[in-house]
Amino acid sequence: MGAEPEPRVAIVVAARNEAEGIATTLDALAGAFPGAPIWVADDASTDETAPIAMQHGARVVSRGRSHGKGGNVTATCEAMLSDPERADVVLLCDADLGESARQLTGLVDALRGDCDLAIAVFARRVGGGLGIAVGSARWAIRRATGREMRAPISGQRAMRPEVLRDVLPFAAGFGMETGMTIDAVRAGARVAEIDLDLSHRATGKTLAGFAHRGRQLRDIAAAWAARRRE
Repeated sequence: MGAEPEPRVAIVVAARNEAEGIATTLDALAGAFPGAPIWVADDASTDETAPIAMQHGARVVSRGRSHGKGGNVTATCEAMLSDPERADVVLLCDADLGESARQLTGLVDALRGDCDLAIAVFARRVGGGLGIAVGSARWAIRRATGREMRAPISGQRAMRPEVLRDVLPFAAGFGMETGMTIDAVRAGARVAEIDLDLSHRATGKTLAGFAHRGRQLRDIAAAWAARRRE
């Protein structure tokens, strides 16, 4: 028997004002997944995110005003799914992973086994807040599906295209990952969490960081409320 062929991977990178580090992330992804099309969901960045992404070979989907993470990644995934070059695996990730984005091969490998949606768990915690947003997302997923998740708001996810179609459109804003997990489990997808040695830019315990987590909490609550009524 011959070796199992490598899956065809398509990558969607969520970005907003990531000019400082997106080139490193994109180059790491290109090295880890040679030939894979990379799409950048640029949420109306006001810096050079979009032109830098294009210079590094990415296809950029960007609109004139911000639609939030969920809205812009939804639009980019829909564009990717319409591409005639069909993928076997869709990888979603954030633009601030830097060189550690190479580790995302572990998520794609997980789909070779008994898994339809693989979610990355950061093996090392970097910065962060008080855990309220994570705890809220974990509670919402548990109440909706009975599943206990270690990384409920991780944006690093690999899935089969049919799973992606089941969970589109994503919940608005930062409720995207919470809503996606609930929708995937309810659709019967086999979900696994995979420990990976990833790093990212943590928001920290600053005024901007707490404002960011406030928006996360608002969007997680909205995603839960919409699915509670279903």
